[in-house]
Amino acid sequence: MAEDLVLDTAIRDWVLIPLSLVMVLIGILRYFVSKLMLSFQSPDPKILKEGQVIIRARNLRTFANYIPPKSFRARRAYYTNEENGLLHVPKGQGQNPQAQMFSDPNMAMDMMKKNLSMIVPQTLTFAFVNFFFSGFVAAKIPFPLTQRFRSMLQNGIDLSTVDVSYVSSRSWYFLNLFGLRGLFSLILGEENAMDDTQRMMQMGGFGFDASKNLGAEKDNLDIVQHEWALPKFEQRAEAVLRKLVK
Repeated sequence: MAEDLVLDTAIRDWVLIPLSLVMVLIGILRYFVSKLMLSFQSPDPKILKEGQVIIRARNLRTFANYIPPKSFRARRAYYTNEENGLLHVPKGQGQNPQAQMFSDPNMAMDMMKKNLSMIVPQTLTFAFVNFFFSGFVAAKIPFPLTQRFRSMLQNGIDLSTVDVSYVSSRSWYFLNLFGLRGLFSLILGEENAMDDTQRMMQMGGFGFDASKNLGAEKDNLDIVQHEWALPKFEQRAEAVLRKLVK
């Protein structure tokens, strides 16, 4: 049977609150340090042009039924023509985004700075927390949990008799590490708030793959079945009015 513990108020004052404040301050400091480390790069006009072409083709595919069939076919040929279509990428001309990153030293340097600004503070913070705050039962969750949560909430405590709802100091560090996005959005702004889960997902990114995106949008536009909405507009309007009258 799981045992109930009485947590000392000194643990709250000297472990729980300081650990939370340290995680918030380190997150804010890391944001400003990473912002200073990144170099400003003017956007590539070619990438901007290709992105705008994809947006225009997507709008054509979405609102295709609101233009006549002849106009739709002309616009689709303008985008998907095999000779000079805007979405057509000849074979051999698509650039690998990984090769693009390694060929551009500034992009590779920014990627390395972004990874360092994430890995180094996390390593130092974990060593600090593991040295000063390891082995404490810091908090208790006010609702019952199953045994599957024990390894996540009681990291660093080898007591199987303790109830699963108790949280160790090391687990509290990980909960703060991946769950402070809402607080950072209030402090730094919604557009600047990013938790470590999103940073880990971005560590493997290599940029915009133009040939892949253009080819996918070209295939999507080729299979669109056009059905002009205007000839049936009166019947649709009549059906709507009948429903309103009833």
